[in-house]
Amino acid sequence: MTGPVLVEATRGGQVESRHRGAVCVADAGGRRVLALGDVDTPVFPRSAVKALQALPLIESGAADKFGLDQAEIALACASHSGKAAHVASAASMLAKAGRSVADLECGAHWPIAEAAQRQLAREGREPTALHNNCSGKHAGFVCLACAEGVDPAGYVEVDHPVQKQVRRVLEETTGARLDPAEAGVDGCSIPTWPIPLAALARAFARFGSGEGFSKTRAQAAERIRIACARHPHMVAGSGRFDTEVMCAFGARAFVKTGAEGVHCAAFPELGLGVAIKCQDGAGRAADVAMAAVIARFLPLDAGESAALAPRLSPKLVNWRGRQVGDLRATNELMARG
Repeated sequence: MTGPVLVEATRGGQVESRHRGAVCVADAGGRRVLALGDVDTPVFPRSAVKALQALPLIESGAADKFGLDQAEIALACASHSGKAAHVASAASMLAKAGRSVADLECGAHWPIAEAAQRQLAREGREPTALHNNCSGKHAGFVCLACAEGVDPAGYVEVDHPVQKQVRRVLEETTGARLDPAEAGVDGCSIPTWPIPLAALARAFARFGSGEGFSKTRAQAAERIRIACARHPHMVAGSGRFDTEVMCAFGARAFVKTGAEGVHCAAFPELGLGVAIKCQDGAGRAADVAMAAVIARFLPLDAGESAALAPRLSPKLVNWRGRQVGDLRATNELMARG
């Protein structure tokens, strides 16, 4: 496997595993401030682009038509933990559009949060599509379809009007051409498009700064960022990277993880976007790599440094709770230019 080592896992003072990958940090014009590894080969960003996929919900006026609140807008960008607040917000979004869980086409899975899993089991209930970590995004798609007078049935398909809008927005924000013949299918059944890390980094720089966007799109992006900064627990959940970082940094850092070792971010005050891919698909490594990029580029106060420290070097513990090693970013990733 080629590519630089971004993160190492240690045990007994020795490096046990190495996670290779690529990182791109770029501005809205596409200038690369940092490029490690192959940032030009397309990757599937998966859930890391949910905030970009939510732009049509805002700029079309659908969110205002149905009176979606900030927590619901944040949930539209979420890979949530399936807790009661997440489930209730997804159901609320659908109800505001006159729809229900029956209209969701994301499928059902047990909540990510173990406590929520146990609660369902105690009650003898099975999870529904509302517990799917993508239910907020899908509820947003249903709202968009209904606001525009389109039948939401089949909204996950590449040729549905909703997905055509999403594809158009991804093309316009990233600058990449998205060929339907090359689309994959995401875990929640919507199309996922291969996009280079360099293009993703540029898109998130634009998302954070508004540079290169129309006034309407820039305002929509700002509204999404504010919603996620004010309701970070809706974007992921307690103890999870995206929520913890946005709790600590507020609007200074928008971060969003994707499956298979992808992580994207926007640093609005710097006008920079970030895109990371770990080649082995390890989310644990992508989290550490993103923490390293945050530490490398964002000036940190004492509180922010303290909040980020456990994410920069997470402890690896065994089943007895004994520390047996840690994860750490490599010097190449941590070095300041």
